[in-house]
Amino acid sequence: MQNYWSETMTAAHRWRRELHANPELGWQELRTAKRIREELSRLDIPWRVCADTGTVAILNPQARGHPHIALRGDIDALPMTERSGKEWCSVHNGRMHACGHDGHTATLLATAQWLKRVEASLPGPVTLLFQPAEEGGHGAKKMIDDGALEGIDCIYGWHNWPALEFGKLLCPNGIVMCGNGTFTITVTGVGGHASQPELCRDPVLAASAIILAVQQIISRRMPPQQANVISITSIEAPSAPTVIPETAVIGGSIRIVTESARQEIGNLLTSISEHTAASYGVQCQVDLQPRYQATINHDEPAAEIRKCWQQLNGLDALETEQLPPIMASEDFSYYLQEIPGAFALIGANDGPGHDHPCHSPIYDFNDHLIEPVTKLFTRLVSASLP
Repeated sequence: MQNYWSETMTAAHRWRRELHANPELGWQELRTAKRIREELSRLDIPWRVCADTGTVAILNPQARGHPHIALRGDIDALPMTERSGKEWCSVHNGRMHACGHDGHTATLLATAQWLKRVEASLPGPVTLLFQPAEEGGHGAKKMIDDGALEGIDCIYGWHNWPALEFGKLLCPNGIVMCGNGTFTITVTGVGGHASQPELCRDPVLAASAIILAVQQIISRRMPPQQANVISITSIEAPSAPTVIPETAVIGGSIRIVTESARQEIGNLLTSISEHTAASYGVQCQVDLQPRYQATINHDEPAAEIRKCWQQLNGLDALETEQLPPIMASEDFSYYLQEIPGAFALIGANDGPGHDHPCHSPIYDFNDHLIEPVTKLFTRLVSASLP
C-alpha cells in the first residue's frame, strides 16, 4: 500500500505540472477536461459530463447508511502571461494557472486514484467534482444547475493560500471568504484641444476626482467593524498628448461580508460618482455587476475539517493569528448555499518561491501541499490511509 501511495503522489506531481503548462480559461477547459476524464477512465471510476467542461465522478455509489460526501477541485486558469521561469511554465501567452487550480485538480485526481484503491473501505458514496470557471464564470452554479449536488449530503473544498505559513489551516465556523462584485464608471465629457481646456469638459480630471471620492466610502461611510473593500483597478481614457478625450472609464472591485453591505456600497458608489461628475460638468454612468456571495461554512463540517487536519498534522496546525474573513472570494459559496459543507484555506508559504500571492505572474503552486491535502480528503471520507 505504501508503494501505491508513493506512485500516486508521483503521478499527481506530474499531472500538476502538465496542467500548469497547458492552462485554459473558464468554459474553455477542453483539454483539461479530456485529461481528467482519461485518468478517471484509466482508474475505472465512472464519470459524467457536467456543465460542459466539468466532470462528476463517483466512487462506491451503492453504499448506504453513511453520508454521501462530495469533494471539489476547480480547473480553470486566468488571462495572464506567466513570468515564473519554471520548467513547466505556461506554453500559452495570456493564459496562466496563477491561482493554483492546477494543484487543486491534481490533488483531487490523486484522491481519486487512492480512493479507487481503497474503495472497499469507503463507508459511503464519494463524489468528485472537477469544476470549471471558478474565476468569475459562476462554474459552481452551473454545476449545481446540471445536477452535481443531487444526492450529496455534505461537500468539502479548499484553496492553497500563500499568505499563510505552510500547513496552517484556516477553516472557521461561519464566514471564511467575502462576497464580491465589480463595477465600471463611464465618465463622458466634451473632448477637444489640450490648449483650450475651457472649451472642453475634461472626463479624465472628473474621473480622478471620482476615484478619490469613492475610495473614501469605506473609511468614512461604512462602519469600521465591517470587513469591506473598494479597489479601483483600472482607468482608461485613450487619447493623444494634445487631445482631451471625450470619455474615461473607471473599473474596480468590491468585497463585502453581507448582501446589505453590497447594496449600501452600490448606492454610495452611484450617488457619489454622479454628484462628483456633475460638479465637473460631465456625466457618468455607473454599472454594478454582482459576482459571488460570501463563502459561509457550516459549523459541523468546518469542525470536521479542523479535527481531521489536526489528527494528521498536530494540534498546532490551525491558523490562529489571521482572522477571517479573507477578503478574496470563491464560487464555492454556491454549494454552501445549497447543502452543508465547509471550505478551508491551507498555507502554502514554506519560503522563497512559494511566498508569491495568487494572481501574481510569478506565482507557482506548492506541490508539497498535494500529499497532506490528499490525506485530508481521504480522512474526511473515512477511507483507509497507508
